[in-house]
Amino acid sequence: MNKILIDTNIYSSAFKGDPETITTLRYVSHIGITSISIGELLSGFKAGKREKENRKELGEFLDSPRVTLYPVDSDTAEYYSSILNQLKSQGTPIPTNNIWIAAVAFQHGLELYTLDNHFLQVNGLLLR
Repeated sequence: MNKILIDTNIYSSAFKGDPETITTLRYVSHIGITSISIGELLSGFKAGKREKENRKELGEFLDSPRVTLYPVDSDTAEYYSSILNQLKSQGTPIPTNNIWIAAVAFQHGLELYTLDNHFLQVNGLLLR
């Protein structure tokens, strides 16, 4: 699949210069990121010493024609509720923000690119 949704940790990995992450991102035609990930990133920026520089880099990333910012809406909430109930029935909870990220991936038919193994608990989620 040439269209992906990136998890917050992929953005961080790329901007830390991880060669594998950078190579993967170079060869996809579409990179999606959720408003949930943006919130996580902004929180991290505020806690760090490079907030202004990090915000500028994020803005440049979001301005790329290959990047789409996906918001959360009522359709996303439907996917979220299904994933949450599936995880509860399995007894395999994952962090709430990651359930929202998975919901966006399902909603838009995107493969999720992540470094977190707990996404393996979400049935049917396409992972890179």
